[in-house]
Amino acid sequence: MSNRHQLRPYTSIGEINHVHILSEHVGALIHREEYSDVTFLVEKKQFTAHRVILAARCQYFRALLYGGMREAHSQAEIPLEDTPAEAFTMLLKYIYTGQVTLSNEKEEILLDFLSLAHKYGFPELEDATSEYLCTILSINNVCMVYDVASLYCLHKLSSTCCLYMDRNAKAVLSSEGFLSLSKRKSICSSFTRSYSYYIEVSMDELDWIRIIDHSNYLCRSWQNLFFTPRVCRYIRIVGTHNTVNKVFHLVSFECMFTNKPFSLDSGLLVPTENVATVGASATVTEGVSRTRNALLNGDTKNYDWDSGYTCHQLGSGAIVVQLAQPFMIGTMRSWQTISFELQPVVFIRIVGTYNTANEVFHCVHFECPAERSVQQEPSADPSVASAEAGHRSGAPTQSVLNPSDRMQCSH
Repeated sequence: MSNRHQLRPYTSIGEINHVHILSEHVGALIHREEYSDVTFLVEKKQFTAHRVILAARCQYFRALLYGGMREAHSQAEIPLEDTPAEAFTMLLKYIYTGQVTLSNEKEEILLDFLSLAHKYGFPELEDATSEYLCTILSINNVCMVYDVASLYCLHKLSSTCCLYMDRNAKAVLSSEGFLSLSKRKSICSSFTRSYSYYIEVSMDELDWIRIIDHSNYLCRSWQNLFFTPRVCRYIRIVGTHNTVNKVFHLVSFECMFTNKPFSLDSGLLVPTENVATVGASATVTEGVSRTRNALLNGDTKNYDWDSGYTCHQLGSGAIVVQLAQPFMIGTMRSWQTISFELQPVVFIRIVGTYNTANEVFHCVHFECPAERSVQQEPSADPSVASAEAGHRSGAPTQSVLNPSDRMQCSH
């Protein structure tokens, strides 16, 4: 009698590979209440699951279920917001078995599935789903696929969509998908796209003087730009990079004179107040939290198991903050105040390495630079001293620029 199984992969002599059996047995647990210890509520539907399997397969669920958040404690149901039920069913099957069938699903479900793969951190699944979408592009769905690909910076899928639209331009331009492309894209891309640019001024449109150079930095949302005062009639703004596509957008621009003192170092502002705030257009781009940007809301007192902090699993991931523009920074504060040599900063990555209580690293509050009221008095650190001194001007000029996500809302 043959012991060959139709799903069993070929193995060399002396090696046993029963992964297919493991996948079948673990997959049989999906949606079964037996042995389950957690229930998710998705679009008013209940999904029973097993904490240890979810945690072993996904950093997001590991932090959610074992990281000290409210969900880590026993409760009847855990609601998952912005999660379509049909796509979540597919995701659970992939988590439990490593397998999922895409060919029988509608494009809308596949795009929801792709968004969940991105949201819950499955890069291999994201790539595989993107590759399949490349094979089923059509006049009716290419704009919809392009929207999602741009949102999640899936460059290969975006390029394939653009090539398809170029080759079928006439039909695409008259399709319903194209008519709704700009509106959907303006909403979806607002949280992800960043820009690089520089600004020049002139009196005659012949001789241009560069006053702001952010061509080597990624910037987002509203930005306050300071430079030495200069008489000018013309202002030229040149975009050099866009993380989503090859178009530079601008929705609002103001130019003014102010007597407010400021400090510049290497052409970048040395801030005297915390710029890692929601009001200063900073954002948290990586980390697990029940409330977006809870780390930057300035509240250091109101937090508990339910909300008010950001975390990541030790040994995997990080907490990443993006500032609106490059600043010269020499101090930061979270659970302690630190000082370092003054340097240009756009992104801050906080990586926890140890926790005496569990395997999750938590942050409640973050400042950059540290507020003066909590900085040490006075510091002999040369970086702090240089941040204090800077290059001051008694009659500064200020411009306010928004080359990022807010500008998209008006398109």
